[in-house]
Amino acid sequence: MKLGYARVSTTDQDARMQIDALVHAGVKPDKIFMDELSGAKEAKERPGMKALMEYAREDDDVYSVSYTHLRAHET
Repeated sequence: MKLGYARVSTTDQDARMQIDALVHAGVKPDKIFMDELSGAKEAKERPGMKALMEYAREDDDVYSVSYTHLRAHET
């Protein structure tokens, strides 16, 4: 199954372009997980990412517009 992840840093930003790109890649809108918060939080601390990782199964494909949205914050 195709799953998607989108993230914006603030509620002032719009994830529409990311969502549109994920849908264009074949991800169903109800399979897109999203966060609206700073990238300063580690990926595992983001509610949308946590939900995605709990939902995903071994054969699923995870799509994101930017790989930096998937990685943990490094200091």
